Amino acid sequence: MAGGHRLLLENARQVVLVCARGERFLAGGALRSLAVLEGASLVVGTDGLIKAIGPADVIQRQFSEDTFEERIDCSGKCVLPGLVDAHTHPVWAGERVHEFAMKLAGATYMEIHRAGGGIHFTVERTRQASEEELFGSLQQRLQCMARAGTTLVECKSGYGLDLQTELKMLRVIERARRELPIGVSATYCGAHAVPKGKTATEAAADIVASHLPKLKELGRKGEIQVDNIDVFCEEGVFDLDSTRRILQSGKEIGLQINFHGDELHPMKAAELGAELGAQAISHLEEVSDAGIAAMATAQCAAVLLPTTAYMLRLKQPRARKMVDEGVIVALGSDFNPNAYCFSMPMVMHLACVNMRMSMPEALAASTINAAYALGKSHTHGSLEVGKQGDIIIINAPRWEHLIYQFGGHHELIEYVITKGNIIYKK
Repeated sequence: MAGGHRLLLENARQVVLVCARGERFLAGGALRSLAVLEGASLVVGTDGLIKAIGPADVIQRQFSEDTFEERIDCSGKCVLPGLVDAHTHPVWAGERVHEFAMKLAGATYMEIHRAGGGIHFTVERTRQASEEELFGSLQQRLQCMARAGTTLVECKSGYGLDLQTELKMLRVIERARRELPIGVSATYCGAHAVPKGKTATEAAADIVASHLPKLKELGRKGEIQVDNIDVFCEEGVFDLDSTRRILQSGKEIGLQINFHGDELHPMKAAELGAELGAQAISHLEEVSDAGIAAMATAQCAAVLLPTTAYMLRLKQPRARKMVDEGVIVALGSDFNPNAYCFSMPMVMHLACVNMRMSMPEALAASTINAAYALGKSHTHGSLEVGKQGDIIIINAPRWEHLIYQFGGHHELIEYVITKGNIIYKK
């Protein structure tokens, strides 16, 4: 029976499925080779979901009577899943280029933080900014991410610290979710720093007593949908006890635990996350061997951030050990005023060179595993029938060029597609 469909991608040199058997993540040996079809075509239905993928001649016969709103000839090109950025801070005012100069001159992250810079500097500016201003800059940033191949992005609040500004940021993220074509996973990160004049214990008590009940109420009314809860668990920020209280309370109102841990000092954050049933933990530059083992057992994703280790000159997270021990490794750009990078292809390249990941491992970490870290790998992160039609097309004979050509993604990426709709065309 003939029918109408949204999109036909014809005759691609390679279609990188990433997974072909409905896997929710890839870990250990499963990362060695990704599912790739040669000489294949793909159909996205009017519901925005992938309807068929297979050899070009088979698809041509199967859909010979059908109509498509859009057809793209992919001869000589590669088709990949849209990239998933599992960790960003994209809502803020007041850039920090002056601090980049200080870091280059030898100042450390915590020295700048203690001197009232860092997160505190951005908090001041973000509190002053209007919702409209914040939305305008967020829209622009998400557009830049989309042009670099990102189709699903985790967006954190966390530059308000007070309830009023945190809610302002979450409303801006909610508006992006509703109005923009890129997929959004929203994270409440009110425990990003301890507000001036409070202790960590007082700040945690305030979050549990007033912030989280408000989020629960707004969620129930359908005004703001928050997916994840985050805490910066770090020496001089939130200690293990305060972190546990906040994450546990967030989990009780239905949020997925997804937090910053073991970045600058070993804090046993990985062990805590595994115990609490965290979906994901980010950073992990200083994670212990016991923490790695606990995360592998708990199927808690490790979101590694190559740009941060690179820009702050931290020691690299131990990606090789994590992969070898069966941890679900994901990647994120950590886009923020301290690590200004929109590009997941550049993140993958850094992961391969500095963290010694292979190209298949890096791509899986930026697709299916990043989607898993957001609790969305049943709908996103691979090209499989029934999943959302989020796709990128690159003008290269092999998919690896997306990682190999460092900084070359602007030339390579010809189309970015979400739900079968073209959202960027070179």
